[in-house]
Amino acid sequence: MEAEAAKLIGAGLAAIALAGAGVGIGHIFGNYLAGALRNPAAAASQFPNLLLGFALAEATGLFGLVVALIILFVF
Repeated sequence: MEAEAAKLIGAGLAAIALAGAGVGIGHIFGNYLAGALRNPAAAASQFPNLLLGFALAEATGLFGLVVALIILFVF
């Protein structure tokens, strides 16, 4: 296998993290919305947890994107 083809395959595999981040963020917001509709009084106290979960899920996707770009442009 040529080196250029291996780079593209590796970058594509690293970019799978972006799909996982999208699914994770969807679950986080969907579950928050379901919980807030069931108990509106507790929604305000759970909002910081929502933001923390969003930030961690988004960071995972960004790390995957950075790895994919490093594979493409550095190696």
